[in-house]
Amino acid sequence: MRSLLTAAAISLAFTLFLTPVFLRLFRKWGWGQVIRTPENIHNPSHSTKRGTPTMGGTIFIAGTIVGYVIGAYTGNNPPTLSGWLVVWMMVGFGVVGFIDDYMKVRLQNSLGLSGWRKILGQVIVVIPFAVVALNYPNAYGATAASPYVSFFRDIPVLSFMALGPIIGWILYLGWISFIGTASSNSVNVADGLDGLAAGAGIFVIGAYSLIAFWQFNQACYGGRVIADGAESACYVVRDPFDLAIVSAAFVGALVGFLWWNAPKAQVFMGDVGSMAIGGVLAAMAILTRTELLMVLVAGVFVVASGSVILQRLYFKVTGGKRLFLMSPLHHHLEMRGWSEVSIVVRMWIIAGMLAVSGVGIFYVEWLSRV
Repeated sequence: MRSLLTAAAISLAFTLFLTPVFLRLFRKWGWGQVIRTPENIHNPSHSTKRGTPTMGGTIFIAGTIVGYVIGAYTGNNPPTLSGWLVVWMMVGFGVVGFIDDYMKVRLQNSLGLSGWRKILGQVIVVIPFAVVALNYPNAYGATAASPYVSFFRDIPVLSFMALGPIIGWILYLGWISFIGTASSNSVNVADGLDGLAAGAGIFVIGAYSLIAFWQFNQACYGGRVIADGAESACYVVRDPFDLAIVSAAFVGALVGFLWWNAPKAQVFMGDVGSMAIGGVLAAMAILTRTELLMVLVAGVFVVASGSVILQRLYFKVTGGKRLFLMSPLHHHLEMRGWSEVSIVVRMWIIAGMLAVSGVGIFYVEWLSRV
């Protein structure tokens, strides 16, 4: 418990107190926000955000790593393979986002990497994660990931390897790549208003920290004491306590960053930040064996990306008509006259309710097995 609390506290202090130092460096380097021309036309208020320091995601990425390492060793819980896999996804996706942000700042336009190049970069990060996660079992024979589709835990009938090792590996890598790219791009789409993605990310990743901590207390191995009648409800998850620590560190870093990112933002996280959040989200869902549950826990991000998909499909089907005034959904609400603060706070509330609902259903599933 000391590791978990220390990791969160160190990460929070890092981003809360050191962000002004980073902002001075960002201004010196010319890392200012570039606003899309269509946004200026449809949302004139966004033009005032031009030049605000961006790429702030680098701050909470650094804060997470510092908090995680210090917290882990302080509580005599050295980092494990699972924890480092989460860090890999966070940093790897963050690097893809950083390249995109840097191109925008350097060229002073909002194009950056094309959509397919972003996806290619994300897949390059995901494939090593997936390969390592399904190898290198611990002393109890448990690997970080599993070759099954999971909901609350692995679904026995949905095994990729049932089709043979070659097809199984291809399907497994495709599934993990889909989860990684979908979660990262969904958070990226949701990052359109001050504090929206950071605040929602606190609820979502916080929920996964609770899930991992509960799995640690109900682990099937590792010397854990399982209550009578609860054997069938225990979890075969590798390093659940370390997953709780690294996710708690990430939440602490986001809380400290949100102080500076909340409306009116003094720094934007940029694609480096939103993609890093998506990377942590995907890694936590995969490693806690709750991949399908992620749709509910991270529902606020699903709504954001879903509104974009619906807008494009409706546009094509109707020959040019629009379902929303502007997508994603939060920009549609802006066009309807909602203030930015109202949208952000209500999205936080929705994110919190969905995250709590996901954790609640997760707990009910455990109760049903006891």
